[in-house]
Amino acid sequence: MSPPPSHFSNSAFDAQVRALAARLTDRDPYLKPYEDHVRRRLRRVLETEARLTQGKISLADFAAGHEYFGLQRRGQEWILREWAPNATRIFLVGDLTDWQEKRHFALEKTAPDGVWEIRLAAEKLRHGDLYRLRIHWPGGRGDRLPAWARRVVQDPETLIFNAQVWHPPSPYRWQRRNFQGPPGAPFIYEAHVGMAQETEKIGTYREFAAEVLPRIAAAGYNTLQLMAIQEHPYYGSFGYQVSNFFAPSSRFGTPEDLKALIDAAHAAGLRVIMDLIHSHAVSNEVEGLSRFDGTLYQYFHAGPRGRHTAWDSRCFDYGKHQVLHFLLSNCRFWLDEYRLDGFRFDGVTSMLYLHHGLGQAFTSYDDYFTDSVDEDALAYLALANRLIHTLRPDAMTVAEDVSGMPGLAAAAADGGCGFDYRFAMGVPDYWIKLIKEVPDEHWHVGHLWYELTNRRRDEKTISYAESHDQALVGDQSIIFRLIGGDMYAHMHIRDTNLQVDRGLALQKMIRLITLATAGHGYLNFMGNEFGHPEWIDFPRPGNQWSYKYARRQWHLVDDAELKYQFLARFDRDMLACAREFKLLEDEDAHLWYEHIDDHVLAFGRAGLVFAFNFHPRRSYPDYRFPAPPGKYRLRLNSDAPEYGGHNRLKPGQEHLALRDGQGERAWHVLSLYLPSRTAVALEPAA
Repeated sequence: MSPPPSHFSNSAFDAQVRALAARLTDRDPYLKPYEDHVRRRLRRVLETEARLTQGKISLADFAAGHEYFGLQRRGQEWILREWAPNATRIFLVGDLTDWQEKRHFALEKTAPDGVWEIRLAAEKLRHGDLYRLRIHWPGGRGDRLPAWARRVVQDPETLIFNAQVWHPPSPYRWQRRNFQGPPGAPFIYEAHVGMAQETEKIGTYREFAAEVLPRIAAAGYNTLQLMAIQEHPYYGSFGYQVSNFFAPSSRFGTPEDLKALIDAAHAAGLRVIMDLIHSHAVSNEVEGLSRFDGTLYQYFHAGPRGRHTAWDSRCFDYGKHQVLHFLLSNCRFWLDEYRLDGFRFDGVTSMLYLHHGLGQAFTSYDDYFTDSVDEDALAYLALANRLIHTLRPDAMTVAEDVSGMPGLAAAAADGGCGFDYRFAMGVPDYWIKLIKEVPDEHWHVGHLWYELTNRRRDEKTISYAESHDQALVGDQSIIFRLIGGDMYAHMHIRDTNLQVDRGLALQKMIRLITLATAGHGYLNFMGNEFGHPEWIDFPRPGNQWSYKYARRQWHLVDDAELKYQFLARFDRDMLACAREFKLLEDEDAHLWYEHIDDHVLAFGRAGLVFAFNFHPRRSYPDYRFPAPPGKYRLRLNSDAPEYGGHNRLKPGQEHLALRDGQGERAWHVLSLYLPSRTAVALEPAA
């Protein structure tokens, strides 16, 4: 790494590093033995920023590459710039050249570090024209899509991708300006635009805005997390094999369509965040970044380190100036151009470790401070968060990290990486393992409580019972694991089926206890709120390119004769209760009682009392457990008939926590009827 610019003294860096490291280790005393590592990493962040900005510009100014590179319309001319240091010649080819190399459309090398440029009169390029770069390098040549292309389209016949000139005569006019994300905890609805529709096809941004957004808002979610927005060649990659980082996927519609979707979400009070894939890039060469200028190491590490063998993709070199310029500018681009409200950074574990987290258990703090940590990647993530929050103080960033790297979701001012939240990825893993391997009559409620609440208390987390990961073909959603094939024949409201009855009851309990014990946010994947019955399988040769499973069957929840409505109604009311009582803004849930043999848990949070009876057969007519003094009213009851339950509890029933015992050993207890496989939430009664 280059030394910091001379205007930054080592003593000034050292003082800042010491102060930040002290704040981080004060928050997490287990970091004390690793303080030297912490200081070195913090210093790397500061030095990297100083190296990028040279003390002359801000980090936000540095991250404005999208305003310089790529195809830009400036007045009465077009300017196209690309970085290709190994190139010897570059030609613009496309509709305007009949796809031939022509001397007048050759780019000129304008900088010694490999920046190439061409300027064309405005009339030379028309809105909708297709184009590529034909790049020559020592010993070869190849067609490439510009790395900074903002619009990429695929020919439906040949399936070939090309960049497209995008300069519509009527640019999108934003209706909702200066949107601020909703206050309070995030309730995230994870969605894939293409498979959100009912029909067997790829859905569009416009269809999503018209047909799905109203459902999300009505269900009580306040944050929309969009998957697969960055362009990707293979639809079945779920958007995680990105080729064109600045281009929204054209298979869902135009840039204006995406802007209209985000605008509509803002009008509905929803913040919009997107999956940002900076952990790797697709290996494709024509439409991707791999071997862009004839070298494998332009954007990526050289040799084996530059290839992610498990994902068959390319790994960025986060220590390279131009790569940081590209990725940081990409963060800013989506905020500037599409007015997004933040990002879920995908694959953070893979970024942080040279082993990508594969086969690693992460059982000790030692695992976070070995030579396997890519400290350049850690510095990039810290700078990305600093940039995002400088541009949009209200923006939301989430880290998808399974390793538990300390400090990842600590504020930059406290010596952390600066993410607002991290996913509690162990929770869904635990639920699937439990459901697969242990009959629910043997569930250990003590272990369950530990797994649901085992998280870093000094960092904000988002919990979920399942995401898209559990819904993919090869895995199964929770409801499908609980009910299986009986979902196809026994979901009519007048059909009595023990397997369905068990599945509905446990689905509601699982989702409620996951929400009630969550750290600071909650996530749901689309369709799971009503127990969508099938997995996700994208069109591929193995299923004869079928879209049958690459969609969501909304008619199931809309049909008053089917039981899916019960789960959707419970999910809606569960979220409403959490919002009303600011459940996730309370510091934590407090366990009051657990009984392993009875399968009962009782705890409190934000003034609410939660009681769960997981026993499959036993109902308890007068079950006593400690609770704060006061009168309570039944607020939420998973056994209520409107949620498909057996109606064994009286709606709105009130309960008084009575004093039990004498003297210092006295406490208050609640006495409740707890039906089998039932969860209740009690609210304070005036």
